[in-house]
Amino acid sequence: MDNDAATLWLSQFIGKSLRIHASDGRVFGGQMKCTDKHRNVILALAHEYRAPSADVVRKAVEHSGTASAPVPWNSRYVGLVVVPGQHITKIEFEQSTLPGQKHAVTL
Repeated sequence: MDNDAATLWLSQFIGKSLRIHASDGRVFGGQMKCTDKHRNVILALAHEYRAPSADVVRKAVEHSGTASAPVPWNSRYVGLVVVPGQHITKIEFEQSTLPGQKHAVTL
């Protein structure tokens, strides 16, 4: 898909809640405000999520005594954020079909 087609396709999600995965492993969740010809995306009311460090995961697994243990991701409110198009690896969109029901759709 060329840049113009990608920009037009992304434009349909303006005002929608998205989760954007970046190439460095961070995930940004917020309301899409706009995009441009470089596929940069601006999110408002955004939160940044980072995976826990390997040391934190190791300690959680040791403490639980099982091969897997739930470990919360670190998060912080960032407000308005620009995610460069070249660093976007995946976009997820929350589509509500009925009140109270949400389905994540990977784009």
